[in-house]
Amino acid sequence: MSETPTLQSLQEQIRYQFGDSRLLLLALTHVSYGHENFQDRPLASRDNERFEFLGDAVLDLVISDLLLESFPEAAEGQLSKMRAAVVNEKTLSEISKSLHLSPLMRLGKGEMRSGGNEKPSILSSAFEALIAAIYIDGGFNAVYPVVRYLFAPLFKAENCAISFQDHKTKLQEVVQSKFRLTPTYHLVSSAGPDHAKVFTVEVRVKDQVLAANEGSSKKDAEQNAAKEALAKLPEFNLGSEK
Repeated sequence: MSETPTLQSLQEQIRYQFGDSRLLLLALTHVSYGHENFQDRPLASRDNERFEFLGDAVLDLVISDLLLESFPEAAEGQLSKMRAAVVNEKTLSEISKSLHLSPLMRLGKGEMRSGGNEKPSILSSAFEALIAAIYIDGGFNAVYPVVRYLFAPLFKAENCAISFQDHKTKLQEVVQSKFRLTPTYHLVSSAGPDHAKVFTVEVRVKDQVLAANEGSSKKDAEQNAAKEALAKLPEFNLGSEK
């Protein structure tokens, strides 16, 4: 029953209409597509990598402001953890999926064959590029309400504890409290091109591997591994509890 996503339906979803639709199209153009089709263009109009750089900064600014507004009693350290829990690959890729960005993205043939439009790293980058495109097209006053609207579910009171969970800190607290031990994180591998690297990290206690997981940065991989370890922790025998 659902209609095929279009650039117009995307603009309706984000509640923003572009004055220059070329900016929206560029935001959805992956570097692999630009490399195959736009080699003769200037770098600034070839793909969305530069937009991704700007969008990351714009998101940090807007989310920081929203956090200050929503949590007036939170200290700087808490706010930093909250922002990191909100502005990360997992959250941004999930928002991208909810906006149905995948079928709208322009990818190179090889990236498309490998399912690149479903990769969290590419989806999260496309979302950052989309935010930059709105900022360039309409300025800060245009992008602010879009970010507020798209991230509103994460700021609902009933979701805050989950959405802003720092899994590494939580795992350390649990393991230290119960077993007087400290988890350690170990980079197992990194693969892929520079613009789409995937890092694999293990979290260990003593010599036991509690979990291993991936991310587009070592920090994301560590958080993902910690989250998985928390779920699996009851399965492990780490010695006597305190």
